[in-house]
Amino acid sequence: MRKQLLVAGLLAALAVLPSGAVGEATAAISALKGEVLEVIDVEAYTYLRLKMVDGEMWAAVNKSSVKKGAEVTINDPVVMENFKSPALNRTFPEIVFGTLGTAAPAAAPAAPSAAPHGAADVGQIHAGVGKSIVAGSVKVARAEGASGRTVAEVNANRLALKDKTVTIRAQVVKVNANVMGKNWVHLRDGSGNAADASNDLLVTSKEEPKVGDVVIAKGVVETDVDLGSGYTYKVLVENVSFGK
Repeated sequence: MRKQLLVAGLLAALAVLPSGAVGEATAAISALKGEVLEVIDVEAYTYLRLKMVDGEMWAAVNKSSVKKGAEVTINDPVVMENFKSPALNRTFPEIVFGTLGTAAPAAAPAAPSAAPHGAADVGQIHAGVGKSIVAGSVKVARAEGASGRTVAEVNANRLALKDKTVTIRAQVVKVNANVMGKNWVHLRDGSGNAADASNDLLVTSKEEPKVGDVVIAKGVVETDVDLGSGYTYKVLVENVSFGK
């Protein structure tokens, strides 16, 4: 199985991985297909044990309604070795992350419902597309001023900060450009914890900063943002402007 998967270049963009993921990405192909033998749902992801032509393989996608026995396609798969799932407290020797394509029920199929408007666009935020870096030991000083906050502070105090303007000095670690008319930017400053995702902050902007740059991001905090298609965010900083 592994030899068949390792047929393309390394992927740098790993936005599809759950926060706190531990493991090493290897390579990707365009798609994988298999029969679902087992389904495990966690808060934001669905884990699938698939029966494929060469044997079985675990896969993970953003949380989806998938039934045992369905035939599914995993698009843009990325193989992770020795991946530790924080939600399951389990290490997978090898697992594929990607976006769910089609899922036909094994029983009498019902007419498929239409995908919500913008579903394909929303999926791009998670699908491993875009420019990214693997952030190492990022350590950036807190932004000055009354609105200055760290990434961890925004995550921890999201409800108190709702509809308020915050300023964050941080490193740009990922950019998904021109999705739903915005650029989606991941920021880290060294605060927070990867295990609960408090070390990463997603912001949106009409501006497109460069990956790797340290920026001062200023925008308005929104909470419990629902983009449809199952994509929700506890905290999102909108309409961000970037300075240095």
